[in-house]
Amino acid sequence: MTLEAIEKAAAVLIDVFHQKGRVYACGNGGSMCDAMHFAEELTGRYRRDRAALPATAISDAGHLTCVGNDLGYEHVFSRYIEAHGRAGDCLVALSTSGTSKNIIRAAEAAKLLGMNIIVLSGRPSETIGALSTVYICTPGGAFSDRVQELHIKVLHILIELVERHFFPQNYHDA
Repeated sequence: MTLEAIEKAAAVLIDVFHQKGRVYACGNGGSMCDAMHFAEELTGRYRRDRAALPATAISDAGHLTCVGNDLGYEHVFSRYIEAHGRAGDCLVALSTSGTSKNIIRAAEAAKLLGMNIIVLSGRPSETIGALSTVYICTPGGAFSDRVQELHIKVLHILIELVERHFFPQNYHDA
């Protein structure tokens, strides 16, 4: 089931890029670092040179501290989505627990805008699962580090599947 979800998530990302949409990624702590890594691999390069793909991690310190201070930490990602997200864009939301309030609020905001929502979690969550277009649960045990190790593997697979679609020439001799 997880492999099917990964394939479906890649298809969603490919469709978003075909439609000239943007991808936004968010997470807390190590998951934020994974969200940043995912976005920079899309805008920069993964394995070989190619055109940039529009992706942003919600990680601007000014935005996060302003919204966290003024509205509460549970709003830091949803406010960014409200400001920048558009119908047809995609939110990639990472939560090792599957219950992070700020991730759930971001998914709610994205859903209201008509965005696609890809969720990576480490534990089953009916709440965020119900909000997602694609829900990828990678149970890694009791500790977040194992879940994050699985998440980065999934993110790398997603990037490679997107690249193989748009830039097949980069994979002829791979």
